[in-house]
Amino acid sequence: MRELVILGTSSQAPTRTRNHNGYFLQWEQEGILLDPGEGTQRQLIHAGLSASKIDRICITHVHGDHCFGLPGVLSRMVLDGVTHPVHVHYPASGEDVVRALVFLATPGLDLHLHPHGAAGPIAPGLEVERLHHRVEALGYRVIEPDGRTFLPDRLAAAGIAGPDVGRLQREGSLGSVRLDDVSVHRAGRRFAFVMDTAPCDGASALADGADLLVTESTFSDDDATLAAQYLHLTAGQAGSLAGHGGAAALVLTHFSSRYDDVGLLAEQARATAGEATVIAASDLDRIPFPARR
Repeated sequence: MRELVILGTSSQAPTRTRNHNGYFLQWEQEGILLDPGEGTQRQLIHAGLSASKIDRICITHVHGDHCFGLPGVLSRMVLDGVTHPVHVHYPASGEDVVRALVFLATPGLDLHLHPHGAAGPIAPGLEVERLHHRVEALGYRVIEPDGRTFLPDRLAAAGIAGPDVGRLQREGSLGSVRLDDVSVHRAGRRFAFVMDTAPCDGASALADGADLLVTESTFSDDDATLAAQYLHLTAGQAGSLAGHGGAAALVLTHFSSRYDDVGLLAEQARATAGEATVIAASDLDRIPFPARR
């Protein structure tokens, strides 16, 4: 199962209808919590999610709306008796902030802290890219390994069935039949998470080929000067990331409180997003992974 649960969608200051950031990604057997801002523990309850489902926490940067909910979430996991290892990933320059937040939490978790300072793989199926913000920031990519899709008609013509199919997949050939003869390449699914940043190479790399792309959309295109001043994305720039990267679906979030209705931001993103489906997120939305392309 792959599903994204939106726990909060507001930037900097929460509103009456939008909590601070927070996103929970169910990726098969692994639960990944991204950017737990204030109130994330309570939002998990509203979403019907148990904190015990969290295996990994990914923090893009140490501005408070992206990490101040960490102590409460960790404390709740202790209260719930979580015994499995919990891994926390974050930019290396945020070490002091993250350790201070962890210090405030109830002790008792098998907690592993992972500071990162360079782009690349950081755990099985998890990679980071550097973003461009006012403090060091990272974006995250969750990837499934590429695989093969068997073609039933070719298997039948080759006389391969049952356990021999698995053997062919493991060994690459069976007699004179090669794996390439009866199957085609299947690209692994990709989830990308881009928070506070100006347009940059790292954001573009994350968006490339994403099945589900989550990006900040702090400002309207009409407020592009503010976006440039604070190193954030406008809605149109968020859409461009998806369009140029060939993303299948784009989820907009991290909205400034100046926008009561984010429909305008969704329209601006759709104008530049190419074939991507554009969703303006609301708190507690549950967004299924798009169908395989």
